[in-house]
Amino acid sequence: MQVTKAIFPVAGLGTRFLPATKAQPKEMLPVVDKPLIQYAVEEAYAAGIREMIFVTGRHKRPIEDHFDMTFELEVALENAKKDELLSVVRSVKPDDMECIYVRQAQALGLGHAVLCGQRLVGNEPFAVLLADDLMVGEPPVLAQMVEQYSEWRASILAVQEVPAEHTRRYGIVAGTAVNDRLLDVTRIVEKPAPEAAPSRLGVAGRYILTPGVFHEIANQPRGVGGEIQLTDGIAGLLRREKVFAYTYRGKRYDCGSKEGFLQANVDLALSHPQLGAGFREYLQSLEL
Repeated sequence: MQVTKAIFPVAGLGTRFLPATKAQPKEMLPVVDKPLIQYAVEEAYAAGIREMIFVTGRHKRPIEDHFDMTFELEVALENAKKDELLSVVRSVKPDDMECIYVRQAQALGLGHAVLCGQRLVGNEPFAVLLADDLMVGEPPVLAQMVEQYSEWRASILAVQEVPAEHTRRYGIVAGTAVNDRLLDVTRIVEKPAPEAAPSRLGVAGRYILTPGVFHEIANQPRGVGGEIQLTDGIAGLLRREKVFAYTYRGKRYDCGSKEGFLQANVDLALSHPQLGAGFREYLQSLEL
């Protein structure tokens, strides 16, 4: 089976970015000239995924509007002969891409958000992308993972080495090396203390999962923070299936933090084809 569906858990409140997120979703915060959620959707599309499943909350309507057609805007751009901008607007949602929205009534954790998409996913492998994690890679990180899934036909977790003092922020994996980038996972722990962490390999915000994980999530007790954790569901899946951790080629920006968000804006502005040269010149003029 090919991976053609992706779940985007976007129901969070974005409290770390208040007051900016008081009236808009954190996923709609722009990095240079595109909202965070669009970067994630474009990454999924580049990996061959065509069915985007957004697990939203009642305050996330702007995400739906962003991927909808804006008739008045398109007509205005067309009449003004602004063809380049019209092309940009229409490219947000390609014709062969389907967007589906399902509500997460209560914020009960990442595992619960993923479980909300079960009926839409069915009995197929699927991806999970956290828009907070802006991933830059060539090829795109999820495309690298789809390639790994095609070879191993098992769940694939994107991982990176994290500082020991940051293990409390991640699901941490341990296992047996298959090659220089792939690990056969034997253990995964949600947000362990540094002294209890089985390794320093932390799970980043990209997953390819088999549908068996739904059964595990639905039957597990609440975990860290009293939430239904996706990490715990994957730990349960390990008892029945192979799970691999893949050290991706690329860079991750933690845009759930203000520091990571600012870093992403600076780096992506510098690499922007139209803005990069002028922005670099400006930065070089600063007395830092």
